Amino acid sequence: MSSLARIIWQIIGVTVVAAMLVGAVVAGYRMRPSEEPCASLEYEILDQQERMYITVGEMNNLLRSENLYPVGRAIDIRQIHRIEQTIGHHPMIRTAECYVTPRSEMRIRVTQRVPLLRVQVPGDAYFIDTDRRVMQARAVIKDSVLIATGAVGPQIASRQLADFAQWLQDEPYWRARIRFVHVQTPQRIYLYMRQPGQPRVLLGNMNRYAQKLAKMRTFLENSAEATKDKHYIEYDLRFHGQVIGRY
Repeated sequence: MSSLARIIWQIIGVTVVAAMLVGAVVAGYRMRPSEEPCASLEYEILDQQERMYITVGEMNNLLRSENLYPVGRAIDIRQIHRIEQTIGHHPMIRTAECYVTPRSEMRIRVTQRVPLLRVQVPGDAYFIDTDRRVMQARAVIKDSVLIATGAVGPQIASRQLADFAQWLQDEPYWRARIRFVHVQTPQRIYLYMRQPGQPRVLLGNMNRYAQKLAKMRTFLENSAEATKDKHYIEYDLRFHGQVIGRY
């Protein structure tokens, strides 16, 4: 073997050994959280300025009930995963992310579920959230959202009505006016206004609701003077290009 080849092999050998040593050091550093007890636990609730559906005490109690409270205990990756799952399965929590700092301090970052639609049916009340999932009703939930009553099943609630509620949040004109939606049948859906005494709106089905309400707005803005003395109890939007007022 030539001198040049021998030098090259020596360089390669030194490089491999150095890489192995660095890998061992990094692996040892990564294992440190499992070798040292957790020094502290802190929560970061990212959306707590908008809503506060869960408290730190409640999350601590949840971890203690599952024998997962980490302070003073050695933590490994499996426990971190279980803590994330336990917090994430709370009915008010949307996401949970858990990590441990180099000082063995645990941090749990959470976001809360956001209600979109409140469903009130005989004997039951619940929310549909922005992920279109059922969310249990709690007294702590104060968000002002569209209310749905009548023959509201899970499918129409999480699809057509949730889509309408989402659309309504981006429409200031109608958001300030519509209070709740009543489903008599899938083909006879009514909208009720926030202001007492205002005529209800027979939307029909949920097809083309944006176009129907755009037509309704044009009618109201252009005929307010002509209709001010007419005491309508209902506006019917089921027919294309028409707004029918009924006494």
